[in-house]
Amino acid sequence: MRKQLLAGLVCVLPLMGLAIEQDKITPLQRDGIQNEIPLLDNRFRIDHNVDKITLLFFRKRGAPAVVLVRPDGSKYYATDSVKNANLDWHDELSYDLITITDPMPGPWQVVGSILPDSRVMVLGEIELRVDPLPPMLFRGETIKLTGRVLNDGKPIEVGQFRDVISLHVDFVSTNNSDFANFGAGTQSVTDFKDDGRGFDERPLDGVFTGEFKLVFPAGEWQPELYIETPILKRTVVQKPIVVHEPPFSYDMALAEQDTDEHTLTITLNPEIVKPETVLIQGKIYYPNNEEQMFSIDADKSQTRELAIKNYDWGRYSVELSVFGSNINDREFMATLPTYKFEIERPIEIVPEIVRPEVDLAAQAEQQRILEEEKKASTVLMVTLIVVGNLIVLLLGWLAIRIFVQKKPLKFKLSLPFLKKKSSSENVEQATNENEVGKNGSKNDKSGEILNLSMSDD
Repeated sequence: MRKQLLAGLVCVLPLMGLAIEQDKITPLQRDGIQNEIPLLDNRFRIDHNVDKITLLFFRKRGAPAVVLVRPDGSKYYATDSVKNANLDWHDELSYDLITITDPMPGPWQVVGSILPDSRVMVLGEIELRVDPLPPMLFRGETIKLTGRVLNDGKPIEVGQFRDVISLHVDFVSTNNSDFANFGAGTQSVTDFKDDGRGFDERPLDGVFTGEFKLVFPAGEWQPELYIETPILKRTVVQKPIVVHEPPFSYDMALAEQDTDEHTLTITLNPEIVKPETVLIQGKIYYPNNEEQMFSIDADKSQTRELAIKNYDWGRYSVELSVFGSNINDREFMATLPTYKFEIERPIEIVPEIVRPEVDLAAQAEQQRILEEEKKASTVLMVTLIVVGNLIVLLLGWLAIRIFVQKKPLKFKLSLPFLKKKSSSENVEQATNENEVGKNGSKNDKSGEILNLSMSDD
């Protein structure tokens, strides 16, 4: 039976003290014992028993993709994967990942900016192992996680393989309606690399070590951890866990006097943490931009009190970090949500203006005089308006009679006091009236009407 190398992986990696015979090329085969062969002058040999093989070549960052030369002298380029069904080529910034089906047996050669002092390594069954997460967690807690990528049950020491592989951590909601995260979907928490940076302990040891914070909502979640490359994916799904709300509550007592201090009381939940193991430290931010560090030692009591200086009105913020053990004796560290409170600006009381006492009687008399003057001015104004209107009407009537109707003006006045004249005056008046009558005027015997008519001349 032919030996098959299905989903095998060949990596070109920096040489690590491996003796190389210059006149011999070791056949590339999968025998469960030899996982490494040297790369001599960028040459390697594929055994006739191999049905499918995957090659990983690391090159200088930014250099063009490598070129593969087959035993018969023909070449494979990165662009050939479009038209060749037996070739799958994944070209990245610093490496080429190539999968060949039914490769031609014999010596192969790779041309390109491959890293010097390299070797070829065969990877067999890739396995991901991750330490299980603790069963009791709460929001804000920092979790340390360790994962390992194994080759045939052994750690992979693959040098620059860290550029290809990362450990991803997701939390998927179980959609349990009894919890607050119902329908929350998937929370992508972090990615780990085996590069010795951040929280990774040692680079290139095949162990991914890192820390992440539980900053997503509390509820029931299912952890999913996986590694993924263009050619493989390994996933570890752990049992659902419950992320609780922080086991700490707050109560603020504001200062009653300017000389007093505010008091923040922190209450611990003994059903999740052990109060005698809990240490608290943090920083207070005052309204005047002053900062104050503080720490509170462990105590058997379920409450902790923090004195906060009274800097009058404004906004206060308190950052808290806690360290201790939960009821399962697992040590934890967590960052609690920032506690904030605000003192409103006091309203300034304006002193009442004291007015001198006023004589009420004199004030009433003055008010009466003002009202009478107001009435008198109103009557005068009305009178002037009426008289003015009458004058205007009279003038208008006179203008119409004289200039439009062209009639003379006649005025008749009744004089009662003429009745009291003496008889001598009456005789004289009669004589005068007779004389007037001779001139053609009407004789008025009563003597009470004067004719003031004007002649037309």
